[in-house]
Amino acid sequence: MGILSRHSRRPSFLPRYVIFFAFLFLALLLFFEVDNLISQTKTIVGHNLEPTPWHVFPAKSFDEESTVSKASKIIGCSYLSCPSHVTIPQNSNSASKSKTSESKTCPEFFRSIRYDLEPWTKSRISMNHVMEAQKFAAFRVVIVGGKLFVDFYYACVQSRAMFTIWGILQLLRRYPGKVPDVDLMFDCMDKPIINRTEHSSMPLPLFRYCTTPHHFDIPFPDWSFWGWSEINIRPWEEEFKSIKEGSKSRSWIRKIPVAYWKGNPDVVSPIRTELLNCNDTQMWRAQIMRQDWAEEAKVGFEKSKLSKQCNHRYKIYAEGYAWSVSLKYILACGSLPLIISPQYQDFFSRGLIPKKNYWPIPPFELCPSIKAAVDWGNANPSEAEAIGKAGQDFMESLSIDRIYDYMYHLISEYAKLQDFVPVQPPSALEICIDSVLCFADDKQKQFLKRSIAFPSPGSPCSLSR
Repeated sequence: MGILSRHSRRPSFLPRYVIFFAFLFLALLLFFEVDNLISQTKTIVGHNLEPTPWHVFPAKSFDEESTVSKASKIIGCSYLSCPSHVTIPQNSNSASKSKTSESKTCPEFFRSIRYDLEPWTKSRISMNHVMEAQKFAAFRVVIVGGKLFVDFYYACVQSRAMFTIWGILQLLRRYPGKVPDVDLMFDCMDKPIINRTEHSSMPLPLFRYCTTPHHFDIPFPDWSFWGWSEINIRPWEEEFKSIKEGSKSRSWIRKIPVAYWKGNPDVVSPIRTELLNCNDTQMWRAQIMRQDWAEEAKVGFEKSKLSKQCNHRYKIYAEGYAWSVSLKYILACGSLPLIISPQYQDFFSRGLIPKKNYWPIPPFELCPSIKAAVDWGNANPSEAEAIGKAGQDFMESLSIDRIYDYMYHLISEYAKLQDFVPVQPPSALEICIDSVLCFADDKQKQFLKRSIAFPSPGSPCSLSR
């Protein structure tokens, strides 16, 4: 009995220091694992990403975020935001708008899709093609079973990646169950880089916002169709409507009878540098304005509203470092667009017809060429106004529905050329509406939510053969 009594009085728990060290070890293990997870997670806004080496720009800073806040956002937005099943609500207004386009033939410029993909019609697109294209890509887009997976390699300027990927998500919502499985590489910078001569033995399929006849890069609708929050440009249909209304504030006869350009000339663009020399309304019939983005940002871009830049009869389009998103806004004005012979092409510009939708300006003898165009327009006001109106009509026909149709057909035709079955890459994360909104700041969320798509009751336009 005595022995049993003594044993029963012994403590039945481990020493406190053992428990303490056990908890400390678990805490450290969790900390290092979470820290490792965070450091390896690449996000849509650029966490753990460097700028592209082929288009250098300042790296994004996240210094204002505390470590705990940063970790919470990365884990929550990247891994916990996408539900396994999503019900897409029907919007009656959007549906009724689309019914009229149900059986339409696609616009003529959609034929460019086949030209862009022609290099792979015989060889087809192999996984080797895709992985070689990765060397020039900022991110990889994989669609499997209607879900979007993205693998990030480099950061994109501002919110380009966010709004581009948002546009692809809206395509999946617009045509649920219709977008085929696909695996493609995307670069978000301006200049095409897959030269047709250098890569003739093995063309690389790389998507971006523009191309040239000398490149294999495949043009895709740019991010600003869903909004450019940094400079307060709204989603396309809102912005176009506002610009068109602004263009009506003055009749053609009351519009200022000179050519107008406002932009940033400091982008390594010889054409824009030369254009500065044309700033003389008497000698060259041109008003050339330097855009100071830093000053404009301080006043909320009030002086840069596109709807207030349609008061001139003539609007000049001059490429910058490469192609410029400004083309669609210049055409939307209804002024006579004076397009200085472009080197780069976006997905829709190949549908523009000289002297029907715009007036071509040669790059040599730039100032006299602008003056000659303005003098012709002032001497032939009806013809000049008609060309300006045709350019505006062209952009009005480029509704967001047509943009989704272009995306749909481009991805579908590309997918037909794949000789492999797309699967989710191990390092790619699922991206959904909630995960994008999770990373977006307040301004970005406003624009994103205003450009959300709803299912179309009909099919995309018919791609002519």
